[in-house]
Amino acid sequence: MENMGKTDQASLYYLEKAPVSKAIMHMVIPMILSFIVTIIYNITDAFFIGKLENTAMMASVTLALAFSCILMALGHLFGVGAGTYVSRILGEENPEMAKRVCSINFWSSIITGIIFMALCLPLLSPLLQLLGAKGDTLLYTRNYILVFVIGSPFVIANLSLEEMVRAEGASTASMIGLISGVVINIILDPIFIFLLHLDITGAALASVLGNVVSVVWFIYYLQRKSTVQSVSIKDFKPSKEIYKTIIKVGISAFLLDGFMVITTLLFNHYSILYGNSVVAGLGISQRVIQIIDFVGMGFSLGAVPLIAYSYSAKNQERLRQIIKTTLFYMMGITLGLSVILFGLRSQVIGIFSIDPEVIAVGQKILIAQLCSTVFAGLSAFFTGIFQAFGTGVQSTVISSLRGIVFIPILIFGNLFFAVNGVIWANTNSEGLTCLVGLILFLGTWRKINPAYHKA
Repeated sequence: MENMGKTDQASLYYLEKAPVSKAIMHMVIPMILSFIVTIIYNITDAFFIGKLENTAMMASVTLALAFSCILMALGHLFGVGAGTYVSRILGEENPEMAKRVCSINFWSSIITGIIFMALCLPLLSPLLQLLGAKGDTLLYTRNYILVFVIGSPFVIANLSLEEMVRAEGASTASMIGLISGVVINIILDPIFIFLLHLDITGAALASVLGNVVSVVWFIYYLQRKSTVQSVSIKDFKPSKEIYKTIIKVGISAFLLDGFMVITTLLFNHYSILYGNSVVAGLGISQRVIQIIDFVGMGFSLGAVPLIAYSYSAKNQERLRQIIKTTLFYMMGITLGLSVILFGLRSQVIGIFSIDPEVIAVGQKILIAQLCSTVFAGLSAFFTGIFQAFGTGVQSTVISSLRGIVFIPILIFGNLFFAVNGVIWANTNSEGLTCLVGLILFLGTWRKINPAYHKA
């Protein structure tokens, strides 16, 4: 029987049979832990480079952030598109097709990385100018980015394979792959930076080797542990239809990452206009708000394979329960944490700064960010549902809208309401996107219901 391997595999138990609450927590908790570990790594990386007491090096890492986001966008273009596709295929009980899509995703990621590397190497100088690197930062940014350019096939493959492992319900295996890479990175950072005196090149090299370790783990899992997926070259049988399905959904994740760079740069630019206290308050509130962001992102991303599987399996009752229960848990925890942070806002900002002006403006920003996070969580959840359904247009609309509406809202907010317009710009754009997402979801839900009744 073609589907025997599918039903025998332990991880698929969570996609098709586990109690809904248990299945959701199985998928969500490792996602949240992965985010926390990544933040710990980011802090550690900055800590080690900071020990060199070289401001130009620290600045070069910040300038390279936009370049890292491009690699992330390419990884998610394939990973999110192929991952949701695989979850739907498994719901249709077609593991052979799942193996084919997984292999296409892996080899396409590697090929894209090689093409990207070949394009970037001769264009490195104009690329550095585009990122704003000049003077002392130019050489450091070049050394840092050069390593990432050479390692781009592994960075892109790491991001895309992580989505594939999660697509079959193996969220713990996905977490192991991500954390192992981060741990290797943290271990190698001081060795390369201080012992081998590679400075910023060593930091980049540690990051790339961390990605290599994660890729090796994901390949091992998909080849040896998974019975429904494969990265074998013999399963690499590309077709126009498969690429169309992958990119149709993956483009929404690609655009979301791209717009994130633009909105962050714009937000920082307008914040600087109102002085260091606003910039400091913004930085503090963004760090604090990450706790709630992890919850929203964890539920939004974690539930996608469950939704995609039930949708394709035409199990309407389970699909409805998954959406309703995920929303209940996500909003309950998000709102609960928001209320606590709102009540302790002055004390929380006070942990990071003793400047009364920073504390005052930081509280204002934190309130706006708390409102924004609730809307952002819902928008991300709607995007995840559309990706799970394979409805590329709706997921792309939400991903694009989050970036597109932010720009005029920020510009006009600054023009008419000065600093308050800047502070509340993100909240207003997320609120509007959330409303559009709800309208699109209700329309999509009404369309898919008859299909289940006929089945």
